[in-house]
Amino acid sequence: MAVTPTAKQVFIQGITRGGRTFRPSDWAERLAGVMSQFRPGGAQAALGSHISYSPWCVPTVMNGVKVVIVHTDLRDAEPMAWDFVMNFAKDNELQVSEGCALPDQPGQAGTAGKA
Repeated sequence: MAVTPTAKQVFIQGITRGGRTFRPSDWAERLAGVMSQFRPGGAQAALGSHISYSPWCVPTVMNGVKVVIVHTDLRDAEPMAWDFVMNFAKDNELQVSEGCALPDQPGQAGTAGKA
């Protein structure tokens, strides 16, 4: 999928183009874990720090579907990492869409991305 220049985020959904749920069930966490080193300011491995996801590649659930939200800043900062994520989606025939996740509203936990 070609991503438009104005897109800020790409949503890789855990649903194949054929409509099947993608397996394994922890695919989103695995993909985001691999991408955790790619972040603003570069890889950070401070002594005693916990492993965390990159803000450029975050796993979540939207409308009951596992999704990885990939920020397009990754494309600018680390083109090879961007290509890896996009090729993962293509190779596994995952549905990909553009958009912008909305923050949760107070009192409405878990609604990010629901429109």
